[in-house]
Amino acid sequence: QVQLVESGGGLVQPGGSLRLSCAASGSIDNINAMGWYRQAPGKERELVALLPRGESVKYADSVKARFTISTEDAKNIVYLQMNSLQREDTAVYYCYANVKVRGAALTYDAQWWGEGTLVTVSA
Repeated sequence: QVQLVESGGGLVQPGGSLRLSCAASGSIDNINAMGWYRQAPGKERELVALLPRGESVKYADSVKARFTISTEDAKNIVYLQMNSLQREDTAVYYCYANVKVRGAALTYDAQWWGEGTLVTVSA
């Protein structure tokens, strides 16, 4: 089993900044990718930023140049620095991890989601 624990959401004014954090723990043999998705009211969940191990970062066009994803690999932590926040960024943000899980007899790949953290951008 793998657990993802998010923190850092909250209320911020337009133009402000927030940093989200997500720590992965459990039977982790290796992290294949970590990232962030979001779901706004009435909309489908969408990719915000994804960092596959050893590959280039993928950002949604709407957040490029404003959001930055980074990781602390040794601690299995992923961050999302969000600057110049806009009302349209209001959503529940979900941490995502594609993990090589250490099972009893073998390792296998699986996807995990955090419970979500609410980001509200409002004056």
